[in-house]
Amino acid sequence: MITETFKHLYKRDLQNLHTEIELYQDEKNLWIIDKNIANSGGNLCLHLIGNLNAYIGVGLAKTGYKRQRDLEFSLKNVPKRELLEKIEATIQVIEKGLDSLTMEKMKDDFPVLIWEKPTEMEWTLVHLLSHLNYHLGQINYHRRLIDKE
Repeated sequence: MITETFKHLYKRDLQNLHTEIELYQDEKNLWIIDKNIANSGGNLCLHLIGNLNAYIGVGLAKTGYKRQRDLEFSLKNVPKRELLEKIEATIQVIEKGLDSLTMEKMKDDFPVLIWEKPTEMEWTLVHLLSHLNYHLGQINYHRRLIDKE
């Protein structure tokens, strides 16, 4: 079933996010921006956590999460340990949210309006997964550029 595929991919990619954050050798490097790098690895991590909790958490897991999107990009120096805990908590939220889906619900509109008009559940979940991967790649690149030995 497609739901199991989504669960596997989201969990895999969030575990990859966990690994990327964990691999920063110097914790302060999580928050560095340099030259044309607009967002730090730490802020991109906060953004992914906020995005997934705001949409899958609220829409499917019914968490009541209150997103503060501006803080995703303005907070600095959140301890690495806290970021890792937030990623782990997000994995649990995603699993709970996706557990609520059936094949019939995949054709329904996503329960949270993200853009100007409603979008189908399956399409939205693919979009959110691709958004996760886009920023995961940016974090990997940021870490390799900034966190040199």
